[in-house]
Amino acid sequence: MSAARVTRRDGCRVRLVRVRSSRPDAGERKLLHHYATWHLLRRLRRRNRSTETTGTQTVGIRRHIRAAITLLDWFTTRDLTLVTACQGDLDEWVTSGQATGCREAGHFVRWARKQKLTSLDFPATRWDGPAGVIDIETRWEQARWLLHNDTVKPEDGVAGLLVLLYAQWPSAISRLTLDHIQADAQTTRLHLGREPIVLPEPLDALLLQLAATRQGHAALGDHGTSRWLFPGGRPGHPISAYRLAERLRQLGLNSRQSRSTALFQLATELSAAILARMLGIHISVATAWQRASAGDWTAYAAEISLRKPSPARHSDSCDT
Repeated sequence: MSAARVTRRDGCRVRLVRVRSSRPDAGERKLLHHYATWHLLRRLRRRNRSTETTGTQTVGIRRHIRAAITLLDWFTTRDLTLVTACQGDLDEWVTSGQATGCREAGHFVRWARKQKLTSLDFPATRWDGPAGVIDIETRWEQARWLLHNDTVKPEDGVAGLLVLLYAQWPSAISRLTLDHIQADAQTTRLHLGREPIVLPEPLDALLLQLAATRQGHAALGDHGTSRWLFPGGRPGHPISAYRLAERLRQLGLNSRQSRSTALFQLATELSAAILARMLGIHISVATAWQRASAGDWTAYAAEISLRKPSPARHSDSCDT
């Protein structure tokens, strides 16, 4: 079995330390090293730019490498390689019980085909939009609750609102620092992507409160000197994405589903280019969500228009 160890140095300077393998084929060892170093890690550096690599991203790279190894191992047991295997052999693996990590293995095969290392074809699975239920009303109810509930800690309120309003992953939220905030007498701006977002009231005040009072579990003696907006349990480190998502879950907020709902609605209001620049997401992701929302929003709006207004709800109850 082969393993890749990825380390973080100076923000996005991620390097592959080594790819170790017990496989006797030197050509396959070179192939895996080339795939990991010059494709997976190179792509990761380009995406992260000046930010640190998250644990989730590191796990993702290892998953891709393991999937490639699993496929190569299966070929080896049948005296096959990427070069000698035919399409029927690949199809047999996909339908076998040993086909783990099919999605990541498909990525490896498509990369190898692009490099002219194989003639195998592994079509990409087309993304057809969010798999879960898109509940716009619940999104706004949760946002109002976080904004106006004094029992919610500022750090949990800000994190939850960044998910609900700006479709941020917990991993991105956990890496925010004081440098991402720009505040003057009139406005408070937050950098989530290349262009800052002007925060509305009262979210701007909640963010500034957090910046002034933040304190992690290990902040004894820190006196607010940490650069992280969400300090973690280790001195000098931010809260982990897992821990942050768990805290939101305890508040009844599903980070993945809430982010999908936010992206779905934002994609109906903003262009893909603006979404990418302001939210810090890739342009292809923004385009895919805009395409998905364009197909579903009309039906959703029609369904909403047929609903009878609730007598218990007043028009001013939607104000945040």
